[in-house]
Amino acid sequence: MNLIETADADRLLSGQHADPFSVLGMHDVDGGIVVRVLRPGVAGVEVLDRKTGRAAATLERVRDDLFAGVIPRRKKRFAYTLRMSEGDETWVEEDPYGFGPVMGEIDEYLLGEGTHGQLWQALGAHVIEHGGVMGTHFAVWAPNARRVSVVGGFNGWDGRRHVMRRRGQTGVHEIFLPGEGEGTVYKYEVLNRDGALMPLKADPVGFGAELPPKTASVVRDLSSYTWNDAGWIEQRGALQRFDKPISMYEVHLESWRRVPEDGDRPLTYREHADQLVAYAADMGFTHIELTPISEYPFGGSWGYQPIGLFAPTSRFGTPDDFRAFIDAAHQAGLGIIIDWVPGHFPTDNHGLGRFDGTALYEHADPKEGYHPDWNTLVYNYGRAEVANYLIANAKFWLDEYRIDGLRVDAVASMLYRDYSRKAGEWVPNKHGGRENLEAIDFLRHMNEQVYAAHGDIMTIAEESTAFPGVSAPTDAGGLGFGFKWNMGWMNDTLRYMAEDPINRKYHHDKMTFGLHYAFSENFILPISHDEVVHGKGSLLGKMPGDEWQKFANMRAYLGFMWGHPGKKLLFMGCEFAQFGEWNHDRSLDWHLLDYAPHAGVQRLVRDLNALYRASPALYELDAKSDGFTWIDGGNAEDSIFAWTRQGLDGAPVLVVANFTPVTRHGYRIGVTREGHWEEVLNTDAAIYGGSGQGNPGGCTSEEVSAHGRRNSIEITVPPLATVFFQYSGTGTGS
Repeated sequence: MNLIETADADRLLSGQHADPFSVLGMHDVDGGIVVRVLRPGVAGVEVLDRKTGRAAATLERVRDDLFAGVIPRRKKRFAYTLRMSEGDETWVEEDPYGFGPVMGEIDEYLLGEGTHGQLWQALGAHVIEHGGVMGTHFAVWAPNARRVSVVGGFNGWDGRRHVMRRRGQTGVHEIFLPGEGEGTVYKYEVLNRDGALMPLKADPVGFGAELPPKTASVVRDLSSYTWNDAGWIEQRGALQRFDKPISMYEVHLESWRRVPEDGDRPLTYREHADQLVAYAADMGFTHIELTPISEYPFGGSWGYQPIGLFAPTSRFGTPDDFRAFIDAAHQAGLGIIIDWVPGHFPTDNHGLGRFDGTALYEHADPKEGYHPDWNTLVYNYGRAEVANYLIANAKFWLDEYRIDGLRVDAVASMLYRDYSRKAGEWVPNKHGGRENLEAIDFLRHMNEQVYAAHGDIMTIAEESTAFPGVSAPTDAGGLGFGFKWNMGWMNDTLRYMAEDPINRKYHHDKMTFGLHYAFSENFILPISHDEVVHGKGSLLGKMPGDEWQKFANMRAYLGFMWGHPGKKLLFMGCEFAQFGEWNHDRSLDWHLLDYAPHAGVQRLVRDLNALYRASPALYELDAKSDGFTWIDGGNAEDSIFAWTRQGLDGAPVLVVANFTPVTRHGYRIGVTREGHWEEVLNTDAAIYGGSGQGNPGGCTSEEVSAHGRRNSIEITVPPLATVFFQYSGTGTGS
């Protein structure tokens, strides 16, 4: 009997066989059952009945590393193992080709349709029991590949050994590898449609990765962690609404704090769970926002060029270590936001680029599929499977890691086809316009699906243009985000602050212009990492004047920010006025807290957060014009701004900011209510490093008209300072 066709043997041994499951393993033949095994590095192979442990057949070497043999008179296939021998050694192995498919018809249908809501449960590497044996099921989408193999140390990185089974027309390839489990290192070896070997690829849905600069995927079992944050999850929806205080501390984990006595390494996830969580809670922030946590090969990208979208970076520990960090934050009453990057991906050979030999995840045309700013590739949002991949990834972080929100990076680059492109370098949409209609649809569907699955989370757009309705509901024509970063406010106000105080009167509108559109979106006011890097200097360094004035300007600016409509975001280090520009390769300069001016700014931020959270007037009507009233927005000559914030009920808050170094004594401010106004925070207070001028005991209004109000208070406006007054008396409106 011919135990194997010559053509099949040739293709198997050369790694060119597209369907090895049709040849290898156990198959019916006339007179019995044939078993074929491809196994380099052994001298002999026996087939054992798994149930009895008895030898059923000894296979003969039919060609090089191919073994085959017939088990006569057996009319029914049976579960078996293989006993290998080499020299004096023998051992037993399972045969992956002795196991049937894992993926079900529903998964296959949804994957083919591009509508699988839990994509990661079907694709990737999952530790499971199959056919009574523990192992790992691998599945990957590569529709244009001739064949796909799982390779790793377990098979000597030999792509011939574990060629995967192709599942119908879905383009998915799968295989169950018995005995492999948590910690297995692997990649996919792909032959393109022409039979050419591609660079080894990491798993697009891998749950773990090797520590960079290594690039392989690592099997991680996500089923074992026990959460202890039920209290947080139960109240999360009530804490993340538009009418609640939200103050975010943006953190790059690799450089927040390091361990100098241990080679200056970054903290682990679990060390962050102790130190960062305690710090952010003590500072009064409501959330920690992390720069991208998905695995990324180049540390200098800060995570904004990710490859392992489903794998938290291994730089700080395992997936369960990351879960422990999130769990600790939740137990401390802190939400966790992650920066999410669906706009582009790097060109590294082990990544998504030309994954199966074709432009699978990206556009084939570089005018659509290549990003000139970052030397990256752009996702093809119009392809159902790609949009499904990204939306499922968003849901993955919410489902598996209980992330409380996603800040979507570089939305503007997604919305416009001509973003950072010159004429002739981009392809218009079907209407001849510049809008990326497919990306717009993708963002709308993403928001609809994640909010449908988790109505208590938040999505946030980093969007720098005037694109309308970013945070409007999709059924009203919007993109459906919960919030939008107010990049215009940030740019205008920082330009103003960089001016010498003597010149600020000529730029007064930069501080007031944001109020013309402040209620058009649900805004977050961001002072992010982008403002303290690439030669921009630190936040303190942007301030003019001598050292005292720099600190005073910064304190006044932070007070202005916390009094302004909009949720808050502050990048790490800004809360204690770090002198130097942020450097992602080293720790923040924590030693500066030994110096009073820096400790004073830190105390101010802590107190601003406390006042903000305790005063509904400062947050309840953030996105409504009813929550803001100008008292004096036109005093350019004195560079003074005064406004009132009010909530649904309760005491209003009056904010007065002076951006000159001149103290204004006996300054009269119109007020919206008759009675007593208590000074509740003054950025010029001595405890913050200021000159100590202010209004101890507060002020009681007089029936003296000012700023169009019947009643007013007479105050001292400190130099380069912002002062908060809260209404504490009784009386009528004015």
